[in-house]
Amino acid sequence: MAGKINIKKISEVTGFSPATVSNALNNKRGVNRDTAAEILRVAKELGYVSENRITKIRFVIYKRNGKIIDDTPFFPLLIDGVETECKRLGYEMSISNLDKRDDDYEEQVRWLINDTSSAIIFLGTELMENDIDIYRSSKCPFLIFDCFESSMPFDGVLINNADSARMATEYLIDKGHRKIGYLRGDFRIKAFRSRAVGYARTLNNHGIEVNREYTHTLDTTMEGAYEDMKRVLAKKPELPTAFFADDDVIAIGAMKALQEYGYKVPEDISIIGFDDLPFCEITTPRLTTIRVSKQEMGMVAVRRMDEMIKMPGKSKLKISICTEFVERDSVRMI
Repeated sequence: MAGKINIKKISEVTGFSPATVSNALNNKRGVNRDTAAEILRVAKELGYVSENRITKIRFVIYKRNGKIIDDTPFFPLLIDGVETECKRLGYEMSISNLDKRDDDYEEQVRWLINDTSSAIIFLGTELMENDIDIYRSSKCPFLIFDCFESSMPFDGVLINNADSARMATEYLIDKGHRKIGYLRGDFRIKAFRSRAVGYARTLNNHGIEVNREYTHTLDTTMEGAYEDMKRVLAKKPELPTAFFADDDVIAIGAMKALQEYGYKVPEDISIIGFDDLPFCEITTPRLTTIRVSKQEMGMVAVRRMDEMIKMPGKSKLKISICTEFVERDSVRMI
Protein backbone atom coordinates (compact mmCIF):
# COMPACT_ATOMS: atom_id res chain seq x y z
CA MET A 1 0.00 0.00 0.00
CA ALA A 2 2.72 2.48 1.02
CA GLY A 3 4.48 2.11 -2.31
CA LYS A 4 1.36 3.21 -4.21
CA ILE A 5 0.78 6.32 -2.16
CA ASN A 6 2.30 9.56 -3.38
CA ILE A 7 1.93 13.29 -2.82
CA LYS A 8 -0.71 13.53 -5.56
CA LYS A 9 -2.87 10.95 -3.75
CA ILE A 10 -2.51 12.78 -0.42
CA SER A 11 -3.48 16.00 -2.24
CA GLU A 12 -6.65 14.35 -3.58
CA VAL A 13 -7.65 13.03 -0.16
CA THR A 14 -6.94 16.24 1.80
CA GLY A 15 -7.98 18.76 -0.83
CA PHE A 16 -4.72 20.67 -0.48
CA SER A 17 -2.47 21.34 -3.45
CA PRO A 18 0.51 19.02 -4.13
CA ALA A 19 2.83 21.93 -3.38
CA THR A 20 1.24 22.49 0.02
CA VAL A 21 1.40 18.77 0.79
CA SER A 22 5.05 18.63 -0.17
CA ASN A 23 5.92 21.70 1.90
CA ALA A 24 4.09 20.34 4.93
CA LEU A 25 5.78 16.95 4.76
CA ASN A 26 9.21 18.56 4.40
CA ASN A 27 8.79 21.05 7.26
CA LYS A 28 8.88 24.04 4.90
CA ARG A 29 7.72 27.46 6.02
CA GLY A 30 4.44 28.98 4.92
CA VAL A 31 2.11 26.11 5.79
CA ASN A 32 -0.53 26.75 8.44
CA ARG A 33 0.06 24.59 11.53
CA ASP A 34 -3.46 23.05 11.40
CA THR A 35 -3.07 22.38 7.68
CA ALA A 36 0.27 20.69 8.23
CA ALA A 37 -1.19 18.59 11.05
CA GLU A 38 -4.08 17.41 8.85
CA ILE A 39 -1.73 16.54 5.97
CA LEU A 40 0.53 14.60 8.32
CA ARG A 41 -2.46 12.75 9.80
CA VAL A 42 -3.66 11.64 6.37
CA ALA A 43 -0.13 10.75 5.27
CA LYS A 44 0.20 8.49 8.31
CA GLU A 45 -3.20 6.86 7.70
CA LEU A 46 -2.28 6.14 4.09
CA GLY A 47 1.11 4.76 5.11
CA TYR A 48 3.11 7.45 3.32
CA VAL A 49 5.05 8.33 6.49
CA SER A 50 5.58 6.30 9.64
CA GLU A 51 4.29 7.27 13.05
CA ASN A 52 7.75 8.14 14.28
CA ARG A 53 8.38 10.93 11.78
CA ILE A 54 10.42 13.55 13.66
CA THR A 55 9.01 17.06 13.88
CA LYS A 56 10.65 18.14 17.16
CA ILE A 57 14.20 19.11 18.06
CA ARG A 58 15.10 18.96 21.71
CA PHE A 59 17.98 21.19 22.85
CA VAL A 60 19.51 19.44 25.86
CA ILE A 61 21.68 21.48 28.24
CA TYR A 62 24.03 19.21 30.15
CA LYS A 63 25.57 20.28 33.46
CA ARG A 64 28.32 18.43 35.23
CA ASN A 65 28.62 21.14 37.87
CA GLY A 66 27.22 24.25 36.12
CA LYS A 67 30.46 26.23 36.56
CA ILE A 68 30.70 27.02 32.84
CA ILE A 69 27.04 26.95 31.82
CA ASP A 70 25.70 29.12 34.63
CA ASP A 71 28.16 32.03 34.53
CA THR A 72 28.22 33.25 30.95
CA PRO A 73 25.81 34.91 28.48
CA PHE A 74 27.32 32.79 25.70
CA PHE A 75 24.67 30.07 25.83
CA PRO A 76 21.47 32.17 25.61
CA LEU A 77 22.84 33.58 22.34
CA LEU A 78 23.48 30.05 21.12
CA ILE A 79 19.96 28.96 22.00
CA ASP A 80 18.60 31.96 20.10
CA GLY A 81 20.30 30.68 16.95
CA VAL A 82 18.87 27.19 17.46
CA GLU A 83 15.38 28.56 18.00
CA THR A 84 15.53 30.85 14.95
CA GLU A 85 16.57 28.03 12.61
CA CYS A 86 14.05 25.59 14.08
CA LYS A 87 11.29 28.07 13.27
CA ARG A 88 12.63 28.61 9.75
CA LEU A 89 12.74 24.87 9.03
CA GLY A 90 9.40 24.15 10.67
CA TYR A 91 10.54 22.19 13.71
CA GLU A 92 9.06 22.48 17.16
CA MET A 93 11.85 23.26 19.63
CA SER A 94 11.98 22.36 23.29
CA ILE A 95 14.69 22.80 25.92
CA SER A 96 15.61 20.13 28.48
CA ASN A 97 18.09 20.40 31.33
CA LEU A 98 20.21 17.47 32.48
CA ASP A 99 22.23 17.72 35.68
CA LYS A 100 24.58 14.85 36.44
CA ARG A 101 24.23 15.64 40.14
CA ASP A 102 20.54 14.65 40.11
CA ASP A 103 19.71 11.32 41.75
CA ASP A 104 17.63 10.21 38.75
CA TYR A 105 20.10 11.50 36.13
CA GLU A 106 20.56 8.15 34.36
CA GLU A 107 16.80 7.59 34.26
CA GLN A 108 16.35 11.02 32.67
CA VAL A 109 19.01 10.24 30.07
CA ARG A 110 17.44 6.91 29.14
CA TRP A 111 14.07 8.58 28.66
CA LEU A 112 15.54 11.26 26.40
CA ILE A 113 17.64 9.01 24.16
CA ASN A 114 14.81 6.50 23.71
CA ASP A 115 12.25 9.12 22.69
CA THR A 116 12.17 8.54 18.93
CA SER A 117 9.66 11.36 18.37
CA SER A 118 12.40 14.00 18.87
CA ALA A 119 15.92 14.64 17.67
CA ILE A 120 18.52 15.84 20.19
CA ILE A 121 21.04 18.66 19.93
CA PHE A 122 23.13 18.11 23.03
CA LEU A 123 25.11 20.98 24.57
CA GLY A 124 28.17 19.08 25.75
CA THR A 125 30.34 21.95 26.96
CA GLU A 126 30.71 20.40 30.43
CA LEU A 127 30.84 16.82 29.14
CA MET A 128 33.90 14.78 30.14
CA GLU A 129 35.16 11.57 28.51
CA ASN A 130 33.66 9.26 31.12
CA ASP A 131 30.25 10.94 30.75
CA ILE A 132 29.77 9.92 27.11
CA ASP A 133 29.12 6.16 27.24
CA ILE A 134 25.50 6.37 28.37
CA TYR A 135 24.59 8.31 25.20
CA ARG A 136 26.08 5.85 22.71
CA SER A 137 22.86 3.81 22.57
CA SER A 138 20.68 6.77 21.53
CA LYS A 139 17.68 5.66 19.46
CA CYS A 140 17.02 9.14 18.07
CA PRO A 141 19.13 11.44 15.85
CA PHE A 142 21.79 12.82 18.18
CA LEU A 143 24.21 15.71 17.59
CA ILE A 144 26.75 16.92 20.14
CA PHE A 145 27.42 20.61 20.35
CA ASP A 146 30.59 22.30 21.68
CA CYS A 147 32.45 19.12 22.56
CA PHE A 148 34.74 16.76 20.67
CA GLU A 149 36.10 13.35 21.59
CA SER A 150 37.69 11.20 18.86
CA SER A 151 35.81 8.08 19.97
CA MET A 152 32.36 9.70 19.84
CA PRO A 153 30.08 8.06 17.25
CA PHE A 154 28.03 11.23 16.87
CA ASP A 155 27.69 14.15 14.54
CA GLY A 156 29.03 17.32 16.09
CA VAL A 157 29.38 21.08 15.76
CA LEU A 158 32.28 22.62 17.63
CA ILE A 159 34.55 25.66 17.85
CA ASN A 160 38.01 25.46 16.29
CA ASN A 161 39.58 25.93 19.73
CA ALA A 162 43.23 25.00 19.17
CA ASP A 163 43.58 27.07 16.01
CA SER A 164 41.85 30.03 17.65
CA ALA A 165 44.28 29.90 20.60
CA ARG A 166 47.13 29.77 18.07
CA MET A 167 45.78 32.93 16.45
CA ALA A 168 45.68 34.74 19.81
CA THR A 169 49.16 33.60 20.85
CA GLU A 170 50.69 34.54 17.50
CA TYR A 171 49.14 37.99 17.83
CA LEU A 172 50.93 38.46 21.15
CA ILE A 173 54.21 37.27 19.63
CA ASP A 174 53.74 39.66 16.70
CA LYS A 175 53.33 42.46 19.25
CA GLY A 176 56.79 41.64 20.63
CA HIS A 177 55.79 39.53 23.64
CA ARG A 178 58.02 36.60 24.60
CA LYS A 179 56.92 36.12 28.21
CA ILE A 180 53.38 34.93 27.57
CA GLY A 181 51.40 33.37 30.40
CA TYR A 182 48.25 31.31 30.48
CA LEU A 183 45.19 31.84 32.71
CA ARG A 184 43.59 28.40 32.77
CA GLY A 185 40.15 27.55 34.06
CA ASP A 186 40.13 25.11 36.97
CA PHE A 187 37.32 23.06 35.40
CA ARG A 188 39.21 21.45 32.49
CA ILE A 189 36.51 21.09 29.88
CA LYS A 190 37.49 19.82 26.42
CA ALA A 191 37.43 23.32 24.94
CA PHE A 192 39.92 24.65 27.48
CA ARG A 193 42.24 21.70 26.98
CA SER A 194 42.22 22.27 23.22
CA ARG A 195 43.00 25.96 23.75
CA ALA A 196 45.91 25.02 26.02
CA VAL A 197 47.30 22.82 23.25
CA GLY A 198 47.04 25.64 20.72
CA TYR A 199 48.76 28.09 23.08
CA ALA A 200 51.65 25.77 23.99
CA ARG A 201 52.18 24.52 20.44
CA THR A 202 52.40 28.07 19.11
CA LEU A 203 55.01 29.08 21.68
CA ASN A 204 57.05 25.97 20.84
CA ASN A 205 56.78 26.66 17.12
CA HIS A 206 58.32 30.09 17.75
CA GLY A 207 61.10 28.72 19.94
CA ILE A 208 59.57 30.09 23.14
CA GLU A 209 59.55 27.82 26.17
CA VAL A 210 56.31 27.41 28.10
CA ASN A 211 57.12 28.82 31.54
CA ARG A 212 54.98 27.07 34.13
CA GLU A 213 55.51 29.98 36.53
CA TYR A 214 53.44 32.07 34.14
CA THR A 215 50.52 29.63 34.23
CA HIS A 216 47.85 30.26 36.86
CA THR A 217 44.72 28.20 37.47
CA LEU A 218 41.66 30.30 38.22
CA ASP A 219 38.01 29.65 38.97
CA THR A 220 35.75 29.75 35.91
CA THR A 221 33.32 32.29 37.37
CA MET A 222 34.15 36.00 37.12
CA GLU A 223 34.08 36.59 40.86
CA GLY A 224 36.01 33.39 41.49
CA ALA A 225 38.69 34.26 38.90
CA TYR A 226 39.02 37.70 40.51
CA GLU A 227 39.50 36.21 44.00
CA ASP A 228 41.91 33.53 42.77
CA MET A 229 44.01 36.07 40.88
CA LYS A 230 44.22 38.25 43.98
CA ARG A 231 45.61 35.26 45.88
CA VAL A 232 48.19 34.75 43.13
CA LEU A 233 49.23 38.40 43.20
CA ALA A 234 49.48 38.47 46.98
CA LYS A 235 52.46 36.11 46.66
CA LYS A 236 54.23 38.69 44.47
CA PRO A 237 55.16 36.27 41.68
CA GLU A 238 57.17 37.15 38.59
CA LEU A 239 54.61 38.05 35.96
CA PRO A 240 54.79 37.75 32.17
CA THR A 241 54.20 40.70 29.84
CA ALA A 242 50.99 39.11 28.51
CA PHE A 243 48.36 36.50 29.36
CA PHE A 244 46.13 34.37 27.16
CA ALA A 245 43.00 33.39 29.10
CA ASP A 246 40.74 30.38 28.51
CA ASP A 247 37.74 32.68 28.16
CA ASP A 248 36.50 36.25 28.66
CA VAL A 249 35.01 35.54 32.09
CA ILE A 250 38.42 34.47 33.43
CA ALA A 251 40.21 37.29 31.61
CA ILE A 252 37.96 40.00 33.04
CA GLY A 253 38.07 38.63 36.58
CA ALA A 254 41.87 38.48 36.42
CA MET A 255 42.11 41.94 34.89
CA LYS A 256 40.11 43.43 37.74
CA ALA A 257 42.47 41.84 40.28
CA LEU A 258 45.58 43.06 38.42
CA GLN A 259 44.24 46.59 38.37
CA GLU A 260 43.47 46.51 42.08
CA TYR A 261 47.09 45.49 42.70
CA GLY A 262 48.31 48.51 40.77
CA TYR A 263 49.06 46.93 37.39
CA LYS A 264 47.93 48.79 34.31
CA VAL A 265 46.40 46.90 31.38
CA PRO A 266 47.89 46.90 28.79
CA GLU A 267 50.81 49.16 29.82
CA ASP A 268 52.16 46.64 32.36
CA ILE A 269 50.40 43.43 31.31
CA SER A 270 48.45 42.59 28.15
CA ILE A 271 45.46 40.22 28.20
CA ILE A 272 43.52 38.31 25.54
CA GLY A 273 40.24 36.50 26.23
CA PHE A 274 38.06 34.10 24.26
CA ASP A 275 34.35 34.20 23.22
CA ASP A 276 33.74 37.95 22.65
CA LEU A 277 30.95 38.23 25.18
CA PRO A 278 28.93 41.47 25.09
CA PHE A 279 30.63 43.06 28.11
CA CYS A 280 34.07 42.92 26.40
CA GLU A 281 33.14 46.23 24.77
CA ILE A 282 32.52 47.98 28.09
CA THR A 283 35.46 46.78 30.20
CA THR A 284 38.32 49.21 30.89
CA PRO A 285 40.27 48.68 28.76
CA ARG A 286 38.08 47.03 26.16
CA LEU A 287 39.09 43.37 25.92
CA THR A 288 40.89 41.95 22.90
CA THR A 289 39.44 38.50 22.31
CA ILE A 290 38.35 35.73 19.94
CA ARG A 291 34.85 36.12 18.51
CA VAL A 292 32.66 33.04 18.31
CA SER A 293 29.55 33.42 16.15
CA LYS A 294 27.10 32.07 18.71
CA GLN A 295 23.83 32.39 16.79
CA GLU A 296 25.41 31.02 13.60
CA MET A 297 26.73 27.99 15.48
CA GLY A 298 23.23 27.23 16.70
CA MET A 299 21.81 27.62 13.21
CA VAL A 300 24.47 25.33 11.70
CA ALA A 301 23.63 22.65 14.26
CA VAL A 302 19.93 22.75 13.35
CA ARG A 303 20.67 22.64 9.63
CA ARG A 304 22.86 19.58 10.14
CA MET A 305 20.17 17.95 12.26
CA ASP A 306 17.64 18.61 9.50
CA GLU A 307 19.90 16.68 7.10
CA MET A 308 20.26 13.84 9.62
CA ILE A 309 16.48 13.55 9.99
CA LYS A 310 15.76 13.61 6.26
CA MET A 311 18.73 11.47 5.18
CA PRO A 312 19.39 8.95 7.97
CA GLY A 313 22.33 6.60 7.62
CA LYS A 314 24.67 9.09 5.98
CA SER A 315 28.27 9.53 7.14
CA LYS A 316 28.84 11.27 10.45
CA LEU A 317 30.11 14.84 10.22
CA LYS A 318 32.02 16.93 12.72
CA ILE A 319 31.68 20.55 11.68
CA SER A 320 34.35 22.93 12.97
CA ILE A 321 33.30 26.57 13.23
CA CYS A 322 36.07 29.09 12.59
CA THR A 323 36.44 32.16 14.81
CA GLU A 324 37.40 35.79 14.27
CA PHE A 325 40.10 37.75 16.08
CA VAL A 326 38.80 40.99 17.65
CA GLU A 327 41.47 43.60 18.34
CA ARG A 328 40.60 46.12 21.02
CA ASP A 329 42.64 47.85 23.73
CA SER A 330 43.99 45.23 26.16
CA VAL A 331 47.24 44.38 24.28
CA ARG A 332 50.19 46.68 23.64
CA MET A 333 53.23 46.51 21.40
CA ILE A 334 56.54 46.11 23.27
